[in-house]
Amino acid sequence: MGKTKHPGPQKKAWLPAPKHWVSPIPFGLGKIKPKHIRDTMKIAFENKDNFAYATRIITKGVCDGCALGVSGLYDQTLEGPHICTTRLNVLRLNTAPAIKPEILHADIDVLRKYDSTELRKLGRIPYPVIRRQGERKFSRITWDEAMDLIADKMKKIDPKQYAFYLTSRGITNESYYVAGKVARFLGANNIDNASRICHSPSKTALKRSIGVGASTANYLDWIGTDVLLFWGSVASNSSPVSTKYMLEAKKKGTKIIVVNPYREPAMDKYWIPSNPESALFGTKVADDFYQVNIGGDIAFMHGIMKHWFDMEEKQHGSAINHEFVQKHVNGYEELKAKVHEQNWDHIVQSSGVSKERIMELSEILAKAKNAVFAWALGLTMHSFATDNISQVANLALLRGFLGRNNSGLMPFRGHSSVQGSGEMGADPFVLPGGDFHGENIERIEKIWGFKLPQWQGDIVGVTLENILLPENHERKVRLYYLSGGNFLETMPDPEFVEKALSELEIRVHQDIILNTSTLVDAKEAVIVLPAKTRYEQEGGGTSTSTERMVYFSPEIDGNLNQIEEARAEWKIYVDLAKRVKPMTAHLVDFRNADQIREEIALANPNYDGIQHLKKQGDVFQWGGAWLCEDGICPTPDGKGNLIQVDIPDLNKKEGQFLLTTRRGKQFNSMVYNEVDPMNGAERYDVLINSEDAKERSIAEGEGVVVYNGFGVFQGRAKIANISRGNLGVHFPEGNFLLPKGRYEKYAGIPDYNIAVSLEKAERFNARKDTQYLEKNIPDLETEVS
Repeated sequence: MGKTKHPGPQKKAWLPAPKHWVSPIPFGLGKIKPKHIRDTMKIAFENKDNFAYATRIITKGVCDGCALGVSGLYDQTLEGPHICTTRLNVLRLNTAPAIKPEILHADIDVLRKYDSTELRKLGRIPYPVIRRQGERKFSRITWDEAMDLIADKMKKIDPKQYAFYLTSRGITNESYYVAGKVARFLGANNIDNASRICHSPSKTALKRSIGVGASTANYLDWIGTDVLLFWGSVASNSSPVSTKYMLEAKKKGTKIIVVNPYREPAMDKYWIPSNPESALFGTKVADDFYQVNIGGDIAFMHGIMKHWFDMEEKQHGSAINHEFVQKHVNGYEELKAKVHEQNWDHIVQSSGVSKERIMELSEILAKAKNAVFAWALGLTMHSFATDNISQVANLALLRGFLGRNNSGLMPFRGHSSVQGSGEMGADPFVLPGGDFHGENIERIEKIWGFKLPQWQGDIVGVTLENILLPENHERKVRLYYLSGGNFLETMPDPEFVEKALSELEIRVHQDIILNTSTLVDAKEAVIVLPAKTRYEQEGGGTSTSTERMVYFSPEIDGNLNQIEEARAEWKIYVDLAKRVKPMTAHLVDFRNADQIREEIALANPNYDGIQHLKKQGDVFQWGGAWLCEDGICPTPDGKGNLIQVDIPDLNKKEGQFLLTTRRGKQFNSMVYNEVDPMNGAERYDVLINSEDAKERSIAEGEGVVVYNGFGVFQGRAKIANISRGNLGVHFPEGNFLLPKGRYEKYAGIPDYNIAVSLEKAERFNARKDTQYLEKNIPDLETEVS
């Protein structure tokens, strides 16, 4: 690994740049856009009962929103304060008072009338509660009673019959690490985390292409690169502070290009609230959009490479960086042969982009001295996601955009410290410092002092399916231990998920707040445990950003709404271990958070440095400024691998559409606005191209039904600038159209894209009784307002 150090935050360009303004009319008056100032005032009002503590979280803590890694009000990219509404929206999770007892202990059907947004607003879980089979209400229990019940159940069943899952809601590296260690200590390998359903293919693809599953570049590399190319990412919506970096990059001459089926308004025009120039006049973010079909990225990239190889035949070195390829890359001739097999008709048809436009981008990249490729869920949430990302890596390797300034590959993470979840070992395929395999198992056994279970654990989707295995099956999951998370609103086929959750014997929800999945029945008991937030964790905690910065977030005092019985997440796991295996639990006992960080530095050598993080503002970056520095990859031979990738068959029949799920104004499945402030879309709107709507005589706002063999979605048509033959619906509302059991073959992410049919609601309902789907689907009682 290279050892060039990150130089730290850089000065911003102070001169305004009117050529990047959206409009000379201040604050974008009259335009559909976020009302940042109004929203900020509303959030301040929400936190008025705990305002001083909220202020301390903002000014001292590391952001628990997106994965940019703002520490206090500052980051490692640009000087000056940074704040955004994504961070402000999640603030109330940390400052809220306890749920009122009369609500918490109300009849379960009363609680079930609340949706997740309303449940979140009720406040925090105040103390451990339980609801046994047949009981109508949660009742209070002590921590000892709750933990003994869980431990007694674990002692009675095979470790293959319980599973752990950790979400990405502000969980620290320390908690991920202890959870992974305790799971293995108990004999269980069924432990997974939220990256399985967002960026697991990024890690898998990058490991096979360049030997390491993390961003090779920094945000600083955006500023001044020739091309910053976003694939399937709405960075400005998920991580609004990143638009500051984009504006800075544009001022330095960077061309920003977006490849996405929908011309996302937030990547087109954005008003950055903490940048006075942008707050007043807005910023034109992207210089160009290439609107591919859903799932058309692989074909699109084949087209880029095909043109490169054609350019090479006319002039050697006009498109391929031969010096870099010869020194640092395997598989060049094989990839070239694969690309030559592709024909332009197939490329254009699959990608949805014309040959001329593909060649245009191909030539822009061929002329660029450097480029940063960033991507998000538009590439990762497919059944061929690992191939998507290896194809992006192919482009970077052929041009030598790796391991140096202003170049690199960046999986654009959406959640604070989700990067750390796998690096800490909270993953069925991973241990700290490497894979769950061979020498790394032996190395970890020496450090931990106990033997690890030798069976392969299952990913989250499979453990959910395993709940419904026959009684005598050794892998029938009987107990599920959840740190946060709401599978009802994040996994495909919510009806199946609800059935599976209700068939569990015991379900444990270790969380800050209630959500809809907490209210599902279980055969023996649902146990709810109150967790502390990252800002309450004794001894502080760390989180890892997209660019591999490991930040220290201190324990912050002064919470007027303190939840007296809440416990730090890592402490709860240690307590569980002591009750299940008291004789040997000293092997997983930690006195304090410092001791955990000392062990992390041993267990994952990349994290050597975490043990020195002690106070607010402390940070280090593992791996140096660039991974694969000077083109040398951490692969067995030090070279990157070009991977041959096929254009996928999307199984779309004549007249069907491809559908994707997208985020509105929300943080993962936590919705903060019923109307997306960027495009005016409501939660049950279906984004459709104007030509597609015209062909079917569908008017703006007209009732439509989207359906397939898995489910039915009733909504309203929203005419949008989306590629023809493609539809967009909100996540999680559209998850009823997605089948369970379809996983990407390398990384195991569920497929969140599907072929569907679309009709006017009146036509669908008129014909439904006589000639529809193989299975009867009752009317969805979905009110569309």
